[in-house]
Amino acid sequence: MTTVYQQQAPPLPPIVRRSPAVPLLALLWAGAAAVVALWWQDTGSVVGTAGWLTGAGRIAGLLCGYACAMLVGLMARVPLLERRIGSDRVARWHAMAGRYTVCLLVAHIVLILSGYAAQDRASLVRETLTVVLDYPEMLKATLGTLILFAVGITSARAVRRRISHEFWYYVHLLTYAAVFLAFGHQLALGAEFTGNAVAQAAWYALYLGVAALVMWFRVLSPVRLNLRHRLRVESVQREAPGVWSVVIRGRHLEELGAEPGQFFRWRFRTDGLRWTSTPYSLSAPPRGNRLRITAKALGDHSASVATLRPGTRVWAEGPYGSLTADRQTTDKALLIAGGVGVTPLRALFETLPGEVTLLYRARSPEDLALGGELEAIARWRGARVMYLLNGEDGSRPRVTPGRLHAAVPELVDHDVYLCGPPGFAEDMYEALRAAGVPDRRIHHESFEL
Repeated sequence: MTTVYQQQAPPLPPIVRRSPAVPLLALLWAGAAAVVALWWQDTGSVVGTAGWLTGAGRIAGLLCGYACAMLVGLMARVPLLERRIGSDRVARWHAMAGRYTVCLLVAHIVLILSGYAAQDRASLVRETLTVVLDYPEMLKATLGTLILFAVGITSARAVRRRISHEFWYYVHLLTYAAVFLAFGHQLALGAEFTGNAVAQAAWYALYLGVAALVMWFRVLSPVRLNLRHRLRVESVQREAPGVWSVVIRGRHLEELGAEPGQFFRWRFRTDGLRWTSTPYSLSAPPRGNRLRITAKALGDHSASVATLRPGTRVWAEGPYGSLTADRQTTDKALLIAGGVGVTPLRALFETLPGEVTLLYRARSPEDLALGGELEAIARWRGARVMYLLNGEDGSRPRVTPGRLHAAVPELVDHDVYLCGPPGFAEDMYEALRAAGVPDRRIHHESFEL
């Protein structure tokens, strides 16, 4: 473990902003309540088993349609959500909305078909064939349902570990097609919309609003960004075994408003990389007309970064993420990095105001990517950098609350920025909470979703 001390620079007051997460969640749940109220207003008395099954199926269908819109809206990469709430939090909301959507879809199908079968005194198989083949818009809705099931299956953690990021990415994009295919079915067969112009207008407004968000932030804004800034690879440099930094140059990059700790989604216009968009954090503060990212070879895309040639065209979307100085609530900060998770923290280590300490976990000294830069920054700004390495026998050191307190006096008065692999981040979060660090001062962002 190496520690560097110098006289600390005077602290600067951080900017504290309130997250819009709570008001937004309240708004989303209010929308769900309004959807249920739509069913309640349209429904008279419910009689018999068929009536109860059909009524429950209608509620599930309405909520599923609403959840589909929310699912797409959370994929739109709206800057307010990505920067103020955080990409990882939005990703967790999206994953949760996806699970709710699939569960509601299954409930809608089973309950509606069971109710119709009971009403017609027909078998479930016969009723299913009748509905799919004879009802308007049902063939398209069935195709959309199959697509949503495929998206749900490939998003399951056990399945996703076994498929490539590229395959998962393109299957996930089919969510747009699924929602489009199912939309007509909702208005054609939804009893709540038949003859109700206000309900139809509200449903159109919901879906068209979400479509506008997607079109603006996922299509038009990236097109404008890349036409304006003309990004190209300037150089590629090896930092550690399997770790490479890429310097990207462009025009008018100060207009991007990128901050240390944020990331972009990158698409390199070369064979094997042009069709996949992958998130990489800025590993240094933006300087002039240059940005730098650092990637570790963990998959096909990241492994191919080392082969990039100077002059390669780059397509970028962003900046995204809220792991920035805006989260800081005190004038003391502890940065905890695991492996290549050091990349956004290296940029923060240089720029965060106040007293800053960096704890860097790696297997060996050879795996300390950007270690020389960290030492130089520590000397320049009078900060501390500490390394947590495996023992000579390969054993991993255990990080306990006591060890954290010994390494960082007054730990509970620090903001903690945490970035690394999921298992490492979970262990560190539990150790920090056990050490008494308030949850509001533990800032973490993940790009697993």
